[in-house]
Amino acid sequence: MDFNNNYQEIDLSYCRASSGKRLANYIIDLIVFYIILFGIYICIGILLPGILDGINDLLDRLIAMVCYGFIMCLIEAVSRGKSIGKLITGTKAVNLDGSDIDFGKAFTRNMIRVIPFNAISALSNPCDPWHDRWSDTMVVDEKKMALQTQRVDLFDSVKNQIQ
Repeated sequence: MDFNNNYQEIDLSYCRASSGKRLANYIIDLIVFYIILFGIYICIGILLPGILDGINDLLDRLIAMVCYGFIMCLIEAVSRGKSIGKLITGTKAVNLDGSDIDFGKAFTRNMIRVIPFNAISALSNPCDPWHDRWSDTMVVDEKKMALQTQRVDLFDSVKNQIQ
């Protein structure tokens, strides 16, 4: 179902993903990221032995943060707003008008994620972390969005019958 047909008529505030789903997304995505990063480090260790020996803890953390933003950006850009966690929980990152995010928005969202304390900014209710606010995006529950779309379609068909 294409959600972008009537996105201007849908009230996205009712479609916002719950804090619990957002937390599940984060945990799943973090696990997937560390699996990918571990694989990358193994490949680097095999192809370029000794190169990882000179990296201190601070540099390792900085590299991991930038890799997290970049890998999540690629996943969300390719899957039009869905990370692995969002795929599992049935949620999706969209623009504030309900349209799909593009590569630029995915890049902005995920580079903001590497800012320290971004995760703490997600503790509000409703969940509105910096990477959503500053990139003009939000995470929606796809089932709620489908119900809103059906509601709009129903009222449009009734309105057309009355006219």
